[in-house]
Amino acid sequence: MKVAIIAANSGMFDAYKVFNIATAAAATDAEVGIFFTFEGLNLIHKEAHKNLPMPAGTEHFQEGFKKANVPPVEELVGMAADLGVKMIACQMTMDVMSLEKEQFIEGIDVGGAVTFLTFAKDADVTLTF
Repeated sequence: MKVAIIAANSGMFDAYKVFNIATAAAATDAEVGIFFTFEGLNLIHKEAHKNLPMPAGTEHFQEGFKKANVPPVEELVGMAADLGVKMIACQMTMDVMSLEKEQFIEGIDVGGAVTFLTFAKDADVTLTF
């Protein structure tokens, strides 16, 4: 199976959705690729992914995450990389925001929409968060 994900948002819940599905799919031997664009780039930014915002009024989830032993986002990012999830940072968005590859976690690719479309063209599942 092949799973293609577009990550365009940067909240804590967005990160959990993206990386939970990506790691679950990769753990079942699916080929997984995530295209990070606009605010979604924060999910793989070396510093930003450690301090993602929770939606207002949902602070109680933090305690629930701890009780349920849900790994922190930083750990999920590492798990995704270890499982071979292809992570593509959007070159256009990086240019617009004056960001460099060195500001992101190790092991990402940088490419444009065509790079992602080439990966996603025969995906069995395509998701956007």
